[in-house]
Amino acid sequence: MKQTSTLPLLGITMGDPGGIGPEICAKALGDAGIYSVCRPLIVGDAAVMADAVKFSNLNLTINACRQVTDGRFKPGTLDVLDLMNMPVADLRHKTVTAEQGQAAFEYIDRAISLALAGEIDGTVTGPINKAAINAAGFHYAGHTEIYGEKTGTTDFAMMLVDGNFRVTHVSTHVSLREACERVKKERVLKVIQLTHSTLKGLDITTPRIAVAGLNPHCGEGGLFGNEDDTEITPAVEAGRAAGIRVEGPLPADTVFSKMKGGMYDAVVVMYHDQGHIPAKLVGFQYDDGTGTWSQMAGVNVTIGLPIVRTSVDHGTAFDKAGEGRATPQSMVEAIKMAAKLSR
Repeated sequence: MKQTSTLPLLGITMGDPGGIGPEICAKALGDAGIYSVCRPLIVGDAAVMADAVKFSNLNLTINACRQVTDGRFKPGTLDVLDLMNMPVADLRHKTVTAEQGQAAFEYIDRAISLALAGEIDGTVTGPINKAAINAAGFHYAGHTEIYGEKTGTTDFAMMLVDGNFRVTHVSTHVSLREACERVKKERVLKVIQLTHSTLKGLDITTPRIAVAGLNPHCGEGGLFGNEDDTEITPAVEAGRAAGIRVEGPLPADTVFSKMKGGMYDAVVVMYHDQGHIPAKLVGFQYDDGTGTWSQMAGVNVTIGLPIVRTSVDHGTAFDKAGEGRATPQSMVEAIKMAAKLSR
C-alpha cells in the first residue's frame, strides 16, 4: 500500500446541505478502506457534517480545517474544509432553499479552484438540487455545466460508469428536440475521442467502443430519419481512421446488452435518457416490499476536463434526507474512481 502522503488528495463536495449529501459523505468516509486509496477532504460545512454524523449514529470525529494542509487524513476523522456558509439553525432537510443552493454552489466553486491551483489532485461531488442553485442565482443545468464554465472547457462529456458498464453522452441536459439537433459529426467524433482517452486512463489498453444510433433501427436507410447516415456514420469512420476501435451506429435496443456481455468497453449515446435509463437499470435496485433502494450504484464522470471530477449517480433524495438511512454506495465508488483517475 502507498504511504498516506503519496495518495491522491481528493476534495469531496458536501452537496446540498438539505439533501443526503452530508450523510453519504460521512458514511463513505466511515469506511477505513477509503484511506488506503486516497486522502479525502470534505469541502463543506463542519457543523452540518457534525449534524449528519449525529443523526446517522456514526463514531467519527470532525476536524474543521481552514486550509487543505490542516487535514489529518486518518480513519475515524472527517477532515472538513469548513466554509462556514450554512448555519445549522438555518438547515432545512427535505427542502429547496436558496440559502442551501448558495452553499452547495460555493462548495463546488472552491473545490474546482483548489484543483486548478494544484492544491488537490481531484474532485468528487455530492448531489445538488438544480432548483436550489438556480434559486440562489446560479443558472446552470447541473454540475457538468458548472465544471465546463469554471475550467474554461468546451469539449467535455458525461460518462456513467457501473463496473464494466460505461455510457458517454453526446448531449445531456437539453430538450429532446435540441438533443436531436446536436447530433453532428464533429460532436459525435469528439465524444468518441474523449471516451477512448478516458478508457485508456482506466488501464484498458485497446478500448472497444460502440456508438448507438439516434433513430429506431438506425434510421432504416432513411425511412426513420437520416442523422445516423449523415452524421453518426461519418464520425465513426473518422474515429476508425484515427486508429480507434469503434463500431456504429448500432441499434440502441441491443447495443447495451452487447456491452453488458463483454463485447464493448463503452457505448457512446446520443442523449440523456438513452444512456441514463440502461445505466440506472443496471446500477439501481428498488424493492417495493420495503419501499427502499437496496442498491444505488454507479459513478458520473465528467471527461475532457483539465481536472478530475467524479460524482454520485443519483440526486439529493429529499424524501429520506436527515433520517440516517441513505446508502453511500455510489459515493464510495465515485471516490475510488477519482482516486484511480488522479494517479
